[in-house]
Amino acid sequence: MPLENQELRKAGLKVTLPRVKIYQILERAQEGDHFSAEAIYKMLMELGEDVGLATVYRVLTQFEAAGLVTRHHFEGGHSVFELSRDEEHDHIVCVKSGIVKEFSDPRLNELLEEIATKMGFALTDRTIYLYGVYQGDKVKK
Repeated sequence: MPLENQELRKAGLKVTLPRVKIYQILERAQEGDHFSAEAIYKMLMELGEDVGLATVYRVLTQFEAAGLVTRHHFEGGHSVFELSRDEEHDHIVCVKSGIVKEFSDPRLNELLEEIATKMGFALTDRTIYLYGVYQGDKVKK
């Protein structure tokens, strides 16, 4: 049985063609890719799949409720989805194009833990969104 069918069943969802196709798109995403419902809809159309935009929204909402995906809401009402993962990571968003990249930095993780501890907290979760203008391949290493 394909992995996506197993994941859908484990989440208590019936295996349907739209759910499988949408899950496959999210599963095959390059690391760090995040997709809006509209982008997923366009990919389905390019693949020749007859799945309406309303169905894409409905399936993503079902996936979110089942814990399969995480929805990120960014300024300006921009929402993107990614498969849920256990690892901590943060996001940087281009204010012009809406491109979303994710990053993880052990130094930042340690600093946040240190700050929380100093303030008498034990971190249980966090959300960090950085905003800027994407510079493409001009990224400094």
